Amino acid sequence: MNRTWIKNASIINEGRTFTGSVLIEGDKIAAVYEGAVPASADDATVIDATGKFLLPGVIDDQVHFREPGLTHKGDIASESRAAVAGGVTTFMDMPNTKPQTTTLADLEWKWQRAAETSVANYSFFFGGTNENMDEIRKLDRSRVPGLKLFLGSSTGNMLVDKKESLERIFSEAGMLIAIHAEKEEVIKRNIAHYTGLYGEDLDISFHSKIRSEEACYASSSEAVELADRLGSRLHILHLSTAKELSLLSNQCPLSEKKITGEVCVHHLWFHDGDYEQFGNRIKWNPSIKTLADRTALREAVNNNTIDIVATDHAPHLLSEKEGSCLKAASGGPLIQHSLIIMLELAMEGRFTYEKVVEKMAHMPAELFRIDRRGYIRPGYYADLVLVDPKETWTVAKENILYKCGWSPFEGYTFHHAVWKTFVNGQLAYDNGQVNDGVRGKETRYN
Repeated sequence: MNRTWIKNASIINEGRTFTGSVLIEGDKIAAVYEGAVPASADDATVIDATGKFLLPGVIDDQVHFREPGLTHKGDIASESRAAVAGGVTTFMDMPNTKPQTTTLADLEWKWQRAAETSVANYSFFFGGTNENMDEIRKLDRSRVPGLKLFLGSSTGNMLVDKKESLERIFSEAGMLIAIHAEKEEVIKRNIAHYTGLYGEDLDISFHSKIRSEEACYASSSEAVELADRLGSRLHILHLSTAKELSLLSNQCPLSEKKITGEVCVHHLWFHDGDYEQFGNRIKWNPSIKTLADRTALREAVNNNTIDIVATDHAPHLLSEKEGSCLKAASGGPLIQHSLIIMLELAMEGRFTYEKVVEKMAHMPAELFRIDRRGYIRPGYYADLVLVDPKETWTVAKENILYKCGWSPFEGYTFHHAVWKTFVNGQLAYDNGQVNDGVRGKETRYN
């Protein structure tokens, strides 16, 4: 059995930071020591982590790895390599691929493909449609994080827009329902309004006017009403507005919440004043909103109104990001840089380092009831990240691992760097190099 000692690290785990060491045996954490440690066995590989942070691996509940059918943008192999380079050890992929993951056969294909090619641990949301309730009933709940519904059209257009279908899914699914919440009628009305005034060639500044606060709140509030009335377990993805926070609560622990929320790193970093500099590179659905919205979202992370932080990693070729705000693709690559973005915000005092770990590792594990991941605990899988908190580096073409080959953070200099990433006890990323021999495991849910 392979054994690894990580010694003298600053361990950030379960709301504390302390100097300690971790023993890995095989794919699990065997022991966690605070302060001095006993002598290690002669057969153990020793890593001196003095001056480094040791964190549980990030769990990203919302990625679009583009396989099958859209692999010119990315695939499970390429994007999982970027994930481990960014300290993300577990991902949950979304169903708007080609074909869409709305049948058991297509879900089985993804599991098999990931087993063959993914460097990180993997699982896949199942897509809900207006017609596939029979397939939903057949799902093995221990293998699927939840059901994904698009309540507004987005990349892949899996819009669920029939009232009777929504009622049936919310009442009968019997599993977590994760939603993309933007009201289609509001979006269409806004498009008609602005194109009537200014024509079809609208620049990026109109994107947040079209996919507006009203579009988000109208959809998310309807979903909350459905979930409350029918007793459903609802998770609102990529919250982008201050107004939507009124639909969530921090008055009980996560384990007791029926309605939960996620924010993505781009909504915590950018605001609509950044469109002038970044243009379509920061075009997402939901759109980047105002500075006041960003401030409210950051506070909601700190006060636990928002439960987890993720990416909505969605690579496109830069050529697909060209054109008017009505034509340019929405989405962008983020998974290689998400942890570093959050640590950078912590360095600035926006969050504590402990809060970053809580929202990116602990709470995703709790929210989805993931089996033995998300914490540095004996008996848990050894998904671990070592971060150098003093390394300064600049995002550039030569260090970007996304298949699409670009990042909205190109040219930005960060002051933290992922040094090593372990996936199930295997060294998957080491100081700039991905170990392509590592394969992640399928994530299981309790």
